Amino acid sequence: MQTADQTQHTTEASRATARRQQILSAAAQCFREHGFHGASIAQISKIAGMSAGHIYHYFENKEAIIAAIVAQDLETLLTMTAEFRAACNVRAALIERAADAVADQLDPAAAALKLEIVAEAARNPRVAQIVREADEACRRELMITVRVIRSAAGHDDPPEAIGDMVEVLASLFEGLLLRTIRNPALDRRRVAQRIQIAINDLLNQPG
Repeated sequence: MQTADQTQHTTEASRATARRQQILSAAAQCFREHGFHGASIAQISKIAGMSAGHIYHYFENKEAIIAAIVAQDLETLLTMTAEFRAACNVRAALIERAADAVADQLDPAAAALKLEIVAEAARNPRVAQIVREADEACRRELMITVRVIRSAAGHDDPPEAIGDMVEVLASLFEGLLLRTIRNPALDRRRVAQRIQIAINDLLNQPG
């Protein structure tokens, strides 16, 4: 049974988490609508419904906000890869979940935010480091997952081959961000089916 102090601490932690998420949601909206440089802390504070000083209590600057957004996306992917490897059939789990991942990537709002972050990474070394470190962690987990699938099928691939497969997977999904902007009328269901076929073919290729 929690003491009064423990209960208060839990409540305060929950409140802080909610406020951080409120700030991140407001910042994401500003970044999508105005770009990283066009979005100001004042705009973010207005949408979040709190003072700029309150935002600075949680985040040092806009780069720190981007780091938190990227960390959230990474956590989602790491959770997903862990679920794959916990499945009875890792390959089937990955291919099945790919349809949902395609839908996520083709969401215009999500695509606009991710593309804005990548664009800022191309000109801002601090944001580039954030993005690249997250990408490294993502690739590392995907390589483990792909190796499990390939090993179960009797393949003994060198690390380079596994890395190449992961790069192709990443290219498939990251390319969707551009496609949903360039061609918003694309048939998402059919694209998801083709992506699933492409992943299956990729995992079947000789090492």
